[in-house]
Amino acid sequence: MPSATFAPPVHVTILSRKLAIYTTRRLAQAARLRRARVRVLDPLGVEMHLEERPAAFYRQRKLPATDVIVPRIAPSIQAYGLAVVNHFSMMGVPTVNDAAGIATSRNKMRSLQLLAASGVPVPTTVMAASAADLRAMVELVGGVPVLIKLLTPAERPGVMVCESLQSMEAAMEAVLAMGHNLLVQRYVRRRRERDLRALVVGGSAVAWVERRPRPGRLLHTLARGAQLKAVRVPAAVDRIAVQAARVVGLEVAAVDLIETNAGPMVFDVNSSPGLKGLERVTGKDLALPIIGRAEELARESGRKRGVP
Repeated sequence: MPSATFAPPVHVTILSRKLAIYTTRRLAQAARLRRARVRVLDPLGVEMHLEERPAAFYRQRKLPATDVIVPRIAPSIQAYGLAVVNHFSMMGVPTVNDAAGIATSRNKMRSLQLLAASGVPVPTTVMAASAADLRAMVELVGGVPVLIKLLTPAERPGVMVCESLQSMEAAMEAVLAMGHNLLVQRYVRRRRERDLRALVVGGSAVAWVERRPRPGRLLHTLARGAQLKAVRVPAAVDRIAVQAARVVGLEVAAVDLIETNAGPMVFDVNSSPGLKGLERVTGKDLALPIIGRAEELARESGRKRGVP
């Protein structure tokens, strides 16, 4: 009787500024639970070397081989962080979310353009280089309430839910002088409409929550400060979230939708979703499927190279 063969443990590298960050810590815990080897590297500590074959160092020491990269690239280090992710791809290491997908998700207007061009429904959206015609822009999307996003050069958007012109003007007064581009979107209008977030991993929506944000607050992510509630959604909504992640080019994504009388519409796709609030309200371990998908990508890559 032939002896059983066991696949060696996958070596997972998580790119994140700190292990103390909740999502980073949960991913590392999930990797260990799945008996993977895991390390957490600060992207700013990775040195990239280009010659005939690209190589990577960490704080001046050559990095040993790894099987897969799980990037958690903060917007504040986006340019360097995405160069690191791309460098590992050049070395033949699969990445859960590649540099192109992350960059697309951070360019909010570009991602909406791609979604609309691919047939994914998106809310009425307008963009301008200044706030001079802000009131007219709000009228173009059907009036308040609206989502207003400030797009900074680092692509770290501030997001505000404004329910009245008065609250919008008062809240925006302090920031309009900065000269950032503005993106204005239609938001939930009626009680029967709702704001949803899906966590999509490897082509499946593994968690859904309904969000009730606090109006008039400028937030780096809409989920921060919002009340979350675990929900179920129709299969058609599930498919739209999965399609949105695929169009933007992400294996792991938070997809934000508004469910309206006209149907579900995607208003944002996030490439580095936080797990804390999602795990708290759903009661699910959401780090495990992410690490599971990372292992699948590593093994698929190994098979292509002829590694058993």
